[in-house]
Amino acid sequence: MTTKTINLTLKVWRQNRGEKKGKLKTYFAKNISGDMSFLEMIDVVNEDLTKNREEPIAFDHDCREGICGMCGAVINGRAHGHEKETTLCQLHMRHFSDGDTIVIEPWRSRAFPIIKDLIVDRSALDRIIQSGGYISVNTGGAPDANAIPIAREVAETAFNAAACIGCGACVAACPNASAMLFVSAKISHLALLPQGRIEAAKRAKAMVRQMDQLGFGNCSNETECEAECPKGISIINIARLNREFLKAELC
Repeated sequence: MTTKTINLTLKVWRQNRGEKKGKLKTYFAKNISGDMSFLEMIDVVNEDLTKNREEPIAFDHDCREGICGMCGAVINGRAHGHEKETTLCQLHMRHFSDGDTIVIEPWRSRAFPIIKDLIVDRSALDRIIQSGGYISVNTGGAPDANAIPIAREVAETAFNAAACIGCGACVAACPNASAMLFVSAKISHLALLPQGRIEAAKRAKAMVRQMDQLGFGNCSNETECEAECPKGISIINIARLNREFLKAELC
């Protein structure tokens, strides 16, 4: 069966590090297969730009399997595009129609300075994780699976929080550029497990303070973060983060 091809108009944000202003530039993507991912479509456009001796569109990516979180960009105003719980590298062109105009922009946050075009510096998220420190566990041989009994519901809730890939879509989607969903996921999956309880109070205070110092906005409970998260992280984790932080401050 022949795969349907489409032609698209792209309006892509172009900007170099240090430039005060960038701009949207128009390109045309021709004969794009519906089986292509969004990033493969940009690859095709970049091949044509290179042949014409034009600067290719710079964008971030690595695994192209939806697990590394590096591919983030805003597509028609939506972080990672309009498909629910889908990373940009897993968004296929069959979800677009022939003749569509697609606006492609980088994450927008003071804490995510633009490096070039669609690539932003998301190392602020790494610094938040680093501020969380360590967990205290015994080293040596692998412990028995039932050495520390954990209720199934608790284990699944912790696993769901740990699914966060740190892509920054929650920051890009939030009107305040808040990183609360990201931080809450990182704090929750450790706070729920006994291995993470020893340093829980210290971790909560350190990560929240680091988040504030890096210039992320405050959470105003708009829930765009949950709606755009490619891994479906729940805002219930933000409530847990608030409880962990308050307990830590009162101790």
